[in-house]
Amino acid sequence: MTARAKSFGGGGPLVYGIALVTVAITLGPVIYGALGGFRSNEQIARDPASLPDPWVFSNYTAVLTNEAFWRYAVNSTVIAVVTTVVAVLLGVMAAYPLARYDFRGREALFTVFVLGLLFPAAVAIIPLFILVTRDLSLGNTWWGVALPQAAFALPLTVVILRPFLMAIPRELEEAALIDGASRVGIFWWLALPLSIPGLVTVGVLAFVASWNAYLLPLLLLQDDMRTLPLGVADYSTEHSADTAGVLAFTTIAMIPALVMFLAMQRRIVSGLQGAVKG
Repeated sequence: MTARAKSFGGGGPLVYGIALVTVAITLGPVIYGALGGFRSNEQIARDPASLPDPWVFSNYTAVLTNEAFWRYAVNSTVIAVVTTVVAVLLGVMAAYPLARYDFRGREALFTVFVLGLLFPAAVAIIPLFILVTRDLSLGNTWWGVALPQAAFALPLTVVILRPFLMAIPRELEEAALIDGASRVGIFWWLALPLSIPGLVTVGVLAFVASWNAYLLPLLLLQDDMRTLPLGVADYSTEHSADTAGVLAFTTIAMIPALVMFLAMQRRIVSGLQGAVKG
């Protein structure tokens, strides 16, 4: 490795250049939207690329005092929490026997979960709509959206958690059995605590995916049950002339998922590294 490459911490200038361009493309719209919310419509029309001058806070205040915004936020929060809890709980319960027990068809069953990663929700959206609304009578409810979302989060959850559970030393399990622990006790008091990095990873991924979901809530939810992504679309339609207000609404809507992802990014990275090593 040359001295020049070492000066860049192991990567060449081209690598860092590509990384900077990627970051700019990713964060550019977010920063533009956040700053646009602090501008007036007249400022945006006069110079779309300039900084706020003066800074206008009324756009964000109007959103935060909007009753509809908080109704959308509550719906998104409840659905995301239910989706996360169901996906993580069922995912770890499915991953545990696939990791710790030897039985015929184990790898074939795991392959089914892996193939589930290739099956997007959009492909099954019409059967899901019929199943949820007609057969289960869960149309326009939190559960009607949360349960299908949790089901589609299960493949990734199982794929990530299985290596964590496989990495638990057999000696610990045998010692617990000698001490009188049951199989269920080993699962709850040994396997789960040792798999916390993986649980956090799949939990955050499920929460963010649910928070940003649009197609399924669009088909299943109406009126007061609609979520924030749908609220952004409704607000944009109703206030199409208020560009600054729409940017403020959009910015606030993505803050919870963004904050959670940034706050947990180290745990997510360590969790994914553990899954790869496993």
